[in-house]
Amino acid sequence: MRRRGKSYRYISAKLLISKGTLSEWFKKFKWSEDIKTRLSKEAEKNTRKRIAQFVAGNQKKWHDWREGHRFEAINEYPKLKDDPLFFSGVMLYWSEGDTGLKGGNTRLTNTDPRMIRIFIDFATKICGVNQKLIKLGLILYPDLNEAICKSFWIKQTGLPLGQFYKTQIIKGYHPTRRLEYGICIIRIGGVGLKEKIKTWIDLCANDLMRV
Repeated sequence: MRRRGKSYRYISAKLLISKGTLSEWFKKFKWSEDIKTRLSKEAEKNTRKRIAQFVAGNQKKWHDWREGHRFEAINEYPKLKDDPLFFSGVMLYWSEGDTGLKGGNTRLTNTDPRMIRIFIDFATKICGVNQKLIKLGLILYPDLNEAICKSFWIKQTGLPLGQFYKTQIIKGYHPTRRLEYGICIIRIGGVGLKEKIKTWIDLCANDLMRV
């Protein structure tokens, strides 16, 4: 069996001889070592092939999943496009949101509480996002009081303190308060929502350019 190119695992299973014993028997034969080298190369090649197939399968699933959200957005667009809140939310995200391919969060950053409030309404009323899943973060200059700033944004957004994540402090000291209440970041997890909004942006842009 060894001369026919069978592995120690195969022979061990057939004859109930341990692989260690087989290795000890055949290690002095060069032809057996050549078989071992060939089998190792074939195993490595097969492993790479399985990994490639696994990656390709995952990529297809990911592509199909994204396409599903895009298709859903396209179907919803005719019913939503004349809603002022829908159009405002899409335009806000186009101008102030994170539309990059990397990252699964739907994220919008601004200093104007009205923009943040409108986008929260867009997310909850148009997109059906549970308000409890919305997170807020602040970017503050060192001379701003974090508690005061959070109190301001809590009042403006209606979101509780528990939905704020860690505040970022801009390094370096600034003698004047350039932004009275800092920069607010609204973050919603889930790639699906981001895919839908990006699709809506393209649809709105196409409609506007045809006007």
